[in-house]
Amino acid sequence: MRNNLGAAFERTNKAGSIALVVLTCLFWMHFLRPESLGGRAGYVLVSGQSMEPRYHTGDLVLVHSHSSYSVGQVIAYRVPKGDAMAGAQVIHRIIGGDARRGFVVQGDNRTQPDVWRPKPADVVGAKTLRIPNAIVVLQYLRSPIFLALLAACFVFVHVLSRAGKDEQQASAA
Repeated sequence: MRNNLGAAFERTNKAGSIALVVLTCLFWMHFLRPESLGGRAGYVLVSGQSMEPRYHTGDLVLVHSHSSYSVGQVIAYRVPKGDAMAGAQVIHRIIGGDARRGFVVQGDNRTQPDVWRPKPADVVGAKTLRIPNAIVVLQYLRSPIFLALLAACFVFVHVLSRAGKDEQQASAA
């Protein structure tokens, strides 16, 4: 009887784990998948002081593409081709303009608007979420100590799962 309960619990636990992984993947695909992988999300790491006091160097901003943009929205855009900074991403607020002639954008901590007038094709997206000081976490995730701990965890889980299977086989025999 006890073995039947254990087996039922194990099947339920496995099904729940699979469902959680599937839901996490669906959430990522719909909300967090970057444009480079066919998604609507963009990730911008703030650098500089042009958006202070709200955004600081090291903040990570999640942006999503929209069908239209309006005055007051914080957008990330790519500097147009033909400029020395072509391709660089800038995150500033729309203060005027329109989609046809290009948006007038300016940093919150600037006195003059940007020289560029991004059009919708240049816009990566509008701000959805800001993660303050995300650079600290990103630097930690790239550190050798984190990668070593991650590898150790995988080995530990593998050894534990192996030991559990060996125990089940021994008790079944």
